[in-house]
Amino acid sequence: MNKRNLRWITASTLVAEGFLMAFSLAPRSLAAEGDSEQVSNMLSETRSLAFQLRNDTAAMESFRRMNLDPMSHKVAINEIRDQINALGRQVNKLKALEAEAAPWQRTAIQRIDPYLEELGGYTSAIIERLNGDRTHTIVDYNDYLQANADYASDLYATLTDFAAFGNARGKVEDLGTKLEIPQR
Repeated sequence: MNKRNLRWITASTLVAEGFLMAFSLAPRSLAAEGDSEQVSNMLSETRSLAFQLRNDTAAMESFRRMNLDPMSHKVAINEIRDQINALGRQVNKLKALEAEAAPWQRTAIQRIDPYLEELGGYTSAIIERLNGDRTHTIVDYNDYLQANADYASDLYATLTDFAAFGNARGKVEDLGTKLEIPQR
């Protein structure tokens, strides 16, 4: 199989996975009682940003196994840096809404920052290496790429788990109403 076919298959798989995840964990049209629908929607948008970041950090991590020119690395890491910054702006918007968020939503918001801090640190180190800072060895560089991919994947998984929790919580309340089970 040639590289072009491999890239097409990989891209097609990622697009299909994105559509499946978007539909399987789309935000509920009606938030569970006590949940902020606005926060739920913003968490869903944050999850979408994390999905793209996860894919891009994984792709960049795979660069180390290919013979790509340094410019490809620079373009990729600049895109990743921009995505991390976009996630940071999104988190700031979420923090502004924390007062109206349900406890589980506040927890989700608070869990994002540690991931962004780690991603920011590793991304900065990658950029330093690409800009000629030789205190970061090639072994370090490869570790930074792997760490970025791991943290981005973990962030996405965490946000996916919170989305599943919010959806499950809403479904339980809907079933309780349907079955006429008294609420506390």
